[in-house]
Amino acid sequence: MTDFRVIETPEAYEDAVSQLAAGDGPIAVDAERASGFRYSQRAYLIQMYRRGAGTFLFDPTTVPEFSRLESEIRDVEWVLHAASQDLACLREVGLDPARIFDTELAARLLGMPRVGLASVVEELLGVKLAKEHSAADWSTRPLPDSWLTYAALDVELLVDVRDALTDRLAEAGKQALAAEEFEAVRTKEAKPPAAEPWRRLSGIHAIRHGRNLAVARSLWHTRDARASELDVAPGRLVPDASLVAAARILPRTKRALAELKEFTGRASRSELDRWWAAIEAGLADTELPAVRVPSDAPPPPRAWAARHPDADARLRLAKAAVTEVAETLQMPTENLLTPDHLRRVAWQPPADASAHGIGEALQALGARAWQIDATAQRIADAFVEAAQSLEDASASNS
Repeated sequence: MTDFRVIETPEAYEDAVSQLAAGDGPIAVDAERASGFRYSQRAYLIQMYRRGAGTFLFDPTTVPEFSRLESEIRDVEWVLHAASQDLACLREVGLDPARIFDTELAARLLGMPRVGLASVVEELLGVKLAKEHSAADWSTRPLPDSWLTYAALDVELLVDVRDALTDRLAEAGKQALAAEEFEAVRTKEAKPPAAEPWRRLSGIHAIRHGRNLAVARSLWHTRDARASELDVAPGRLVPDASLVAAARILPRTKRALAELKEFTGRASRSELDRWWAAIEAGLADTELPAVRVPSDAPPPPRAWAARHPDADARLRLAKAAVTEVAETLQMPTENLLTPDHLRRVAWQPPADASAHGIGEALQALGARAWQIDATAQRIADAFVEAAQSLEDASASNS
């Protein structure tokens, strides 16, 4: 069995901080949440490993605060796998790194075929990790020993993985661009809350009338408030499909709602009065939501050929050029350049469509310097080729 300590008392916490501070090199960090079980995205277990110190599993439900740990390790490089998934819940308890190494992102930049932690560990270290508890309810107390062992293994090999990936990045000449990507992940600002989060209901696109949307909105807000109150994942009360079905069908009585076979979920009947009140509120709402929501995003590319053939030609040729660069660099196209960035500059290119102008447009969208260096000229060339092909086609048809 792997060796670790579970930190649940102030005395154990102080000792763990001292040992981690005295360790050597980077610190491997991971966090376990209860996504799909709880409303919040808080961390229910935080794992850390450092050479010379060992492995520590901190229980945030019993450790009151992490300020001393933060002050001791903040400036040390933190090694995380898929850092963007854990940084928010770590920051929520006061743990915020100054430097990170993201092993999943490094694997992507190296073009590794599988980038899940178990796959990366197996390819680089020849060790097989079991992932049977990855979707567990980590808010469970006490945590089973098998879960704790699984959690410890997630960090015990991360520093070795980091070292192996560092060597591969150096061999590929990708250390600098990897550092840019790690910093971009670390400093990325959280998205502001959606103005109308209820529109993210799965299947809501099938509802095309304002009154039905008002009911869907009312049901979503009612479920969200109840889920927050109980700290339960909303879908565990009533799934999205049930709310959408009720909004689409609009049952006219509480009994009709109870008899609606599509309306399921563990709280669908036990809290029937709550859902019926939400439907009545939506039916009585005088401010109906818009059926179509304005957006500054380009339309789906499949519609471009008919609506905007010049943009379609730009996107097709630029996409092929970017794909070619990605293949040369041996990395996924989406890591070379965010697809939405390419779509936006193809839909509405800058007045200066040179490599410099396109580079400035990409930078404004959030592209990193290395991404611009690798793609801007190729995109500019593709735009010129697209314009010429359209001119040639027009001349041959005249």
